[in-house]
Amino acid sequence: MNKAVIKPIRKLIQGTIAQAKILDAVDDLFYREGARMVGVDTVASHAGVNKMCLYRHFESKEKLVLRYLERRAQRSWDNIEASLAKQPNEPRMQLLQFFKDATERTQQPSYRGCAFINIATEFPDRNHPSRKLVADHKEKLLARLQELATQAGATDPKALAHALALMFEGACAASQTYPLGHPILTTLQNVVETLVDSACSTNHKWNEQ
Repeated sequence: MNKAVIKPIRKLIQGTIAQAKILDAVDDLFYREGARMVGVDTVASHAGVNKMCLYRHFESKEKLVLRYLERRAQRSWDNIEASLAKQPNEPRMQLLQFFKDATERTQQPSYRGCAFINIATEFPDRNHPSRKLVADHKEKLLARLQELATQAGATDPKALAHALALMFEGACAASQTYPLGHPILTTLQNVVETLVDSACSTNHKWNEQ
């Protein structure tokens, strides 16, 4: 009786560990080298499992790409909410803090740009499931920025949100085309502050923390 119970539990645990290793391998490889460039054999080898095990957990590479994006989306939202939590009940400061932290991330040597932009450039078909997930994530970010712009008192929250979203996309791309620490990236906060203050008709100044 005990052996019959223990065996399925052990398999379940082993399966969970294997799946976690595969997802970690995908997160690393797809982000550094690109989803299209990395084959299933490479993912399996990096994860320390065989290809049969990989396909047992993920029926296709497309499923791996989608799962990769879902994890990246969750990580992105965790970062966003962590930034906003540094300035509770201060929507204007929350917007500035979001860009301050985003700028710092773009300056990390391991930063390879926005994972969603990267995937979008790899899959040209806008009807591809991965592109739909990318579009959904970006629309949610835009909506969050507009919500904060409204709370900050912007006269046209939608216009401000669009401008800030465009600045964010540009910063992610510029991080890959300019050297680390280049002025074009370090001036992002000043540009964002100008946009926010102009839209909200305030004279507040962003204080470095």
